Amino acid sequence: MAPTTRHKLNRVIAELEPGVPVTVRDLAASHISADLAGHYHAAGWLERLARGVYAKPGVALDLDASLVLLQQKIPGLHVAGRSALERHGIQQYLGSSRPLTLLGSAAARLPSWFATRFPASYHRKHLFAEPSGEPLYVHPMGARSRQPLVSDPERALLELLSEVGNRQPLQEARELFESASTIRASALQRLLEHCTSVKTVRLCLALGREFTFPWARDVDASTLPTGSRQRWVRRSPEGLLVLKP
Repeated sequence: MAPTTRHKLNRVIAELEPGVPVTVRDLAASHISADLAGHYHAAGWLERLARGVYAKPGVALDLDASLVLLQQKIPGLHVAGRSALERHGIQQYLGSSRPLTLLGSAAARLPSWFATRFPASYHRKHLFAEPSGEPLYVHPMGARSRQPLVSDPERALLELLSEVGNRQPLQEARELFESASTIRASALQRLLEHCTSVKTVRLCLALGREFTFPWARDVDASTLPTGSRQRWVRRSPEGLLVLKP
């Protein structure tokens, strides 16, 4: 290998953060072409995770860094629902291991290099009317410099409730909801006003009243999209879920 190429390789390997996946665009910023990256992979100096995605070899991938890369590929992708609540310290059982809940605004499939390392589910969901195109109450969160987007507790709670009757058992949702007594009424008000799911709005208000949370008195239900005066009924494995307007 020519001295210049060897120097370039040493610099790139030194700059790669352990466990952080990079794209060919990232490598191009260090003057490493796609062809040269392929050569480095063949020589064992880079691990190829997928076409155009590489990492430092011999190091386990970091979840948060991997999520940051996925956010570049999947519009609106963020840690959502129960998984977001867990990151905020709201969880049913300490130490429980469940697949990561990811939501986004586009139809997509998690790449195999991610799915084989991190059990996760991804779904496209438009739970809120967001005029700016940017998710409401979703912010970077994590210990690394590269922080993935995570739903704030108020949004995560509504994302969780939106799945009741489908992928989310009602009893677990109730228990998590009961643990979220300190959520912000102002944030919840805005999210509920933009919520496109009548079921989610009604269920949130019903549980808030049931558990007599302080925010339940502060949220103005008269401005919320609670639908018609008819009851909302859905059959689930746990029985009938009936929500009054």
